[in-house]
Amino acid sequence: MTGGHAIADEVLDLVNIALSKDEHWMAYNRSLYFIDKTDVYFFKQRSDAYGFAKNNISDSDSFQVLHFNGIEDVLKQVPYGKALAAETEQHQLTQKDADANPLFNREGNAFTDALIDHIEEQQQTNILSLSNQKIMNQKNFDFLKDQVKYTGFGEGLENELKTKIEKQSPDFQIAHKAKFGNDDVSAVLHFKKSAETDMYFFNRYDVSLKPEQSKEDMSQTFYINKGSNITLKEAYNLMNGRAVNKDLTNKEDQVYNAWVQLDFKQTDANANYKFKQFHENYGYDINAALNKHPIKELDTEQDKTRLIESLQKGNRQSVTFMQNGSEQKQFIEANPQFKTINIYDSNMQRIGNKQGQDEKQGNGERQSSKQNAKEKQSGSDDSDAAPKASNKRKNKQTIS
Repeated sequence: MTGGHAIADEVLDLVNIALSKDEHWMAYNRSLYFIDKTDVYFFKQRSDAYGFAKNNISDSDSFQVLHFNGIEDVLKQVPYGKALAAETEQHQLTQKDADANPLFNREGNAFTDALIDHIEEQQQTNILSLSNQKIMNQKNFDFLKDQVKYTGFGEGLENELKTKIEKQSPDFQIAHKAKFGNDDVSAVLHFKKSAETDMYFFNRYDVSLKPEQSKEDMSQTFYINKGSNITLKEAYNLMNGRAVNKDLTNKEDQVYNAWVQLDFKQTDANANYKFKQFHENYGYDINAALNKHPIKELDTEQDKTRLIESLQKGNRQSVTFMQNGSEQKQFIEANPQFKTINIYDSNMQRIGNKQGQDEKQGNGERQSSKQNAKEKQSGSDDSDAAPKASNKRKNKQTIS
């Protein structure tokens, strides 16, 4: 090749290393304009250098052999080195410049042009990389914003979600507040990046509920499952003791339907309430339970369908009871455990003495379960530093 070459800084470093090993023969790929550290090889024997050059000829490789006793010899024998030597004689370098690579900061020479080309190539690579990252972030954002939206958190978190994704942290959280009736609900959504796909996933959310008529907060963790996420409203209903109907997936990826309800009698080691399930074979028929009562909304198929869908989400639904020719507004909720529905009057008081006793007993079991959970958390540590009243629970949602 008759043109000049640009030599990378690392090549000159390798020359010094070769000299320290008593290697004075170098073979470089003269087919390349920019000679990088991967394009040079060093040898102790002349025959080895020429043998390497002879055996490595291809359409893209042609090696030139030279002998050197110092960097100056390399610069003089490589075509570009001759131009540099002539230019060096015309400029007086400062001591700082002399200690630096003589190929650096030389305006108007071939190396400067090659360096500019090299930098521009890197910039193009970086631009493509950033563009691909931006596209991937956008797809990740589009997927997550829909997942967050349809899990019941609406569209108000989109800006924060997009900003957090762009920061590319290993994981991040987003806080959310909601109000259902007079109850305040706080949630923290957890996102984590996958090491395999480099994409973020919405893994779980923690819910804290402060019921209007209770001084004690309660909390529960809900995990995001395949196609059967519990929405924020459903989580609120579950934490209020109501049941929710869901299509779930078992360990064999088979889909089945069940009513799920928090079991206030059982908590795990982290004081997170476990779930109890009432499968289809359990025999709860919401249709049959409703038909036992004179509910006006059952008269039309459309109203009946809407009523059942609302009950399946765990809502306490307003209905009209027909009694002695008059209409009376009452509220109902599904009770799969006893294969019936719970009925409340307009003041949200449970109707029926036995039902009232059951409700009182259920509330007592909930408070007792919470107290037992706290005692388990405290353990045998009697020190002042032990948490004596912690009611925070962080644990995987158990739906088996």
